[in-house]
Formats: sequence, structure tokens, C-alpha cells
Amino acid sequence: MTRIAIAGAAGRMGRNLVLACSETDDIELTQALERDQSPSLGTDSGVLAGLPQNHILLSDKLDAQAFDTLIDFTHPSATTHHIDFCREHGKAMVIGTTGCDAALEQKMNDAGKQIPILYAPNMSIGVNLCLKLLQMTAEVLGDSVDIEVIEAHHRNKVDAPSGTALKMGQVIADALGRDLAECAVYGRQGQTGIRERGTIGFETIRAGDIVGEHTVLFAAEGERIEITHKASNRMTFAHGAMRACRWIGTQKPGVYGMQDVLGIK
Repeated sequence: MTRIAIAGAAGRMGRNLVLACSETDDIELTQALERDQSPSLGTDSGVLAGLPQNHILLSDKLDAQAFDTLIDFTHPSATTHHIDFCREHGKAMVIGTTGCDAALEQKMNDAGKQIPILYAPNMSIGVNLCLKLLQMTAEVLGDSVDIEVIEAHHRNKVDAPSGTALKMGQVIADALGRDLAECAVYGRQGQTGIRERGTIGFETIRAGDIVGEHTVLFAAEGERIEITHKASNRMTFAHGAMRACRWIGTQKPGVYGMQDVLGIK
């Protein structure tokens, strides 16, 4: 049995993670975490997720004796603190936080020398299959197509482009031998001139309650390929996180991704 702590357990994703824990036989929720001064502190995490009482109350402090693996889908600032805590106490981590900068990714890599960390901006099985398809498609088509990444999320999402869209762009850039920092174009306005073939475009939509939609266009003269993933329920991410928790607990220190979990890297 893997003992799980969930950071941000009162949030939309956190509540889905609590629910997913209750549906997974070999995973036990043993701690639910929220930020200090959260109005949800002291609330039963099961009730908050729409379940019967599970007697795991929301706390603002991690207890190193209470869990084996921490699931963190919070904010880069909180994730930074959680990495330090787990590294100090030898705990595994599953990180789904988006908007992570290079410094935070370096912190993960440093911590990965001592603890196992699974980091994926999207833990959907379908999205990670799409990443493999994107790699294959980019390798076959090479520089003969224009590439655009289009993503849509709910109006409350605070980072753009999404972490998944950026991961898709990175996978494509790596397959083509490009530097994403140099070839990415984020939105267009005004007299932009003729599109340069070597760029990878990103377009962002924020509206309503869209859970998450991503489409990558590979457009040539006369034909185009579209690879699309649409999530209609956050439970797809939560179930992926449970699979990740089950897997990461058996690994040596290092930083892994969902494609490692799925065996398709």
C-alpha cells in the first residue's frame, strides 16, 4: 500500500485527486495539505471531494512520518518548498504543477539525485500517447511543414501557454533539432510578414469551463495532419497521477516523465 499526501487538496484538481485515491485499491490517502490561512483548513478532505468522511483533515504542514509520496499540482512557489521538504526527508514526488521555470526544473533535477521525482505537466494517458505521435510525425515530416500548437483552457487558468502545449512544442523542437526558445512564436498581431518555416507557433484560448484541449497542426501545401487531445473531465489527470504514484514508488532517485511510466519513451 502506497501512502499518499496531496498538496492543494481543496482545489479543483486536488479534490479530483482525493476522489481518485478512494477509487484506487493499493493507494491510501494519509495527508491532505492546503496553504496556510486557507478557509478549508480543518475540513474533512473526503467530504470536500464529495465523498463520505475519510477523517483526513486539511492541514498546512506536511508530516514526514505520514506519507511515502507527495502529489503536487499546485503553484511553482509551493512546489519549490515541497521539493525541499521531500528531498530532506527522502520522500518520492509526483509533480503536475505547470508554469515551472528553468530554475524550478533545475531544482527538480538536483533533488532527483537523492529522491525519485515524476514530473509531467499533463498526466493524461492520452496526452502522453500524443507526445509520442508528435515526435514520430515531426521526425517524418521534418522541415516540410508549418507547425502550430493551439490550446484552450478554462477562464481561471493563470499561465499561458499551458504546460502541456509547451511540452508538445519541446518534443517537436527536439525531434527537429531546433531550440524552442529561439523558434517559438507566441501569438501574432499586426504586420507579421510571411511565416517562417522554422518557427513553431503557439495560440492560446481561455474561456468558460474548458478542461483542456490541445491540437497540433502539421500543415503542408495540399494537406495537413492534426493531432488533437480533448479532456472533458479532470479525473483523467487524477487517474494518471495514481498510476504515476504506483510506479514512482518503485524507482531509484532520478527525474522521470509519464512516458517512462507508460514504457513508450
